[in-house]
Amino acid sequence: MTDSSITVTNVSARSILDSRGYPTVQVSIGLDSRLRSEASAPAGASTGEHEAVELRDHGRAYGGRGVHAAVASVTGEIAELLTSQPWASQRAVDDALRELDGSGNYSRLGANAVVAVSIATARAFATANSLPLHRWIAQQTSSTERLPVPHFNVVNGGAHAANGLDFQEFMIAPVGAASMDHAVQIGAEVYHALAGLVTTKYGTAGLGDEGGFAPPIDDPRVALELLVEAITAAGYTPGTKEVAIAMDPAANGFYAGDGRYRVAGSELGRDQLVDYYVDLVGHFPIRSIEDGFAEDDHQGWVLLSDAVGDRLQLVGDDLYVTDAERIRDGARNHYSNAALIKPNQIGTVSQTFDAIAAATGSGMACMVSHRSGETVDTFIADLAVGTGVGQIKSGAPARGERVAKYNRLAKIEADQPNLPYGIN
Repeated sequence: MTDSSITVTNVSARSILDSRGYPTVQVSIGLDSRLRSEASAPAGASTGEHEAVELRDHGRAYGGRGVHAAVASVTGEIAELLTSQPWASQRAVDDALRELDGSGNYSRLGANAVVAVSIATARAFATANSLPLHRWIAQQTSSTERLPVPHFNVVNGGAHAANGLDFQEFMIAPVGAASMDHAVQIGAEVYHALAGLVTTKYGTAGLGDEGGFAPPIDDPRVALELLVEAITAAGYTPGTKEVAIAMDPAANGFYAGDGRYRVAGSELGRDQLVDYYVDLVGHFPIRSIEDGFAEDDHQGWVLLSDAVGDRLQLVGDDLYVTDAERIRDGARNHYSNAALIKPNQIGTVSQTFDAIAAATGSGMACMVSHRSGETVDTFIADLAVGTGVGQIKSGAPARGERVAKYNRLAKIEADQPNLPYGIN
């Protein structure tokens, strides 16, 4: 389809705090119609080596994490580019941003600057075309809209929590919910049941970066037992027909090198780690494992895929970093059967669309994802609906920056009650 063009009249940017209390970039774009569109960049704590590169100041402020240089990229070179001509398409904007940066990974202008600008222009195009953002995305990607199954991260470990739990995320997925509203209800009820269990067992309900509980445990089995108990206590049935479990071990965080992994005090080889996952899957209603092996341990990925890939979703995050070519390579080599999608990993909205197309074109599933350092920006909710991928994760059903995404999904459903819900 052909978009209505946009004319950018002014661009501003500033530093705001993300959910971890560190600076990130917020961008505001003014249009010829006197409308404005805004966006802000998230930031990850657990990042892949091949991700697009944020620009940080490395000075004394905020322990080196200031973003004044990234803000200056927006108000300087990027503003000059955007106001230099009318823009006919999102692709034209994103290609121009990539050429302006010239580094190949956005390290010069900053991926945190570029992704915020790209998302803001996407909102501008949707407005110019008198479309809700999710519907504009559906038209851009030739997709059928679908409300995604939320994967609520309710127990945090790894880089997201100050406990001894090596695995990073333990999620519940209301796969059997009747609607998005029902899914959010289930997530909240299980979350509160879990709060009671954690407080009773450990005397505290402290939280990790993504709003999940971070009890003083180090054994993944204990975390999974807590989830099963909480699901049951909330009145639901643990299992792949009602409330399933998903894990993100984030194996980069406990990789010891040379095919060795340290989990719960034990050192495991590749075969032993596969056996460990197989045992967990045999005892708990797990439907999805993300980053079960380190990003460059391709041998481990193949072993896990051979063992459980025919009955389990295996998601590549650090493995693919939302890069279309890396996803196609993973499909060719049978590393996984699903890809995680994070716009700030790759840099622009158009490249995010390309990554989703590469995955679905290769027969892979996709899950749209937040980052551990989040803002109240809700772009990923519209992205998940518009591309129809059927899965999203945005942390626990708690904390403003997490529930903003879930509330946006509920609003989309309220506005369009006939949209289907579920995993595509």
